[in-house]
Amino acid sequence: METTQRTDQERSADRRRRELLEAADRVVLRDGPGASMNAIAAEAGITKPILYRHFGDKGGLYAALATRHTDALLDSLRAALDAPAERRERVEQTLDTYLAAIEARPQVYRFLMHPAEGGQQGEGFDVGKHSAPLLRRMGEELAQVIGDRLDLGPGGEQLARVWGHGIVGMMHAAGDWWLGERPCSRAELVRSLADLLWGRLAAAGDKVGGPGF
Repeated sequence: METTQRTDQERSADRRRRELLEAADRVVLRDGPGASMNAIAAEAGITKPILYRHFGDKGGLYAALATRHTDALLDSLRAALDAPAERRERVEQTLDTYLAAIEARPQVYRFLMHPAEGGQQGEGFDVGKHSAPLLRRMGEELAQVIGDRLDLGPGGEQLARVWGHGIVGMMHAAGDWWLGERPCSRAELVRSLADLLWGRLAAAGDKVGGPGF
């Protein structure tokens, strides 16, 4: 009986947490980096202390939102990497998937990567502490894909990590610049970045027994 009761309570808490994250998403879509705990609590129809009870502070809420959006982005990137296409096309599709995601929800992107723009640092939020791990996670995920699929020879595991983090860094920096200035179309940016990457990626062979890259 006690176990059943705890399970029901956990399900209820998980459901409530999802509802609060959905409310936070709505505020972020509206306010971007300026999204505040007060606005999120109001959107959810609760008081700020209750919001703190679930997430601790804005840093805790940010981390939960970041996990939610990063999980969705990584799922999309994996689907692009698994698409039945030639390697060059898959590289372009993967780059385009990332750029399309930040273009579709620029306010969410700015909240995750540039929260200081909203002037909310007084709520205990440290951008560097929370945003850098997102990029590292993406870099490690891509490194794993590269290491599993490409035959990079001696030292291949280290090279895969260099490439994984380097490609994510390139996507992030180029995408951040492009989203702010829009100097070219998304398709043009994708082609240019793919051209930059293509040398060693084109020459590397698939790992024997792997899924292919």
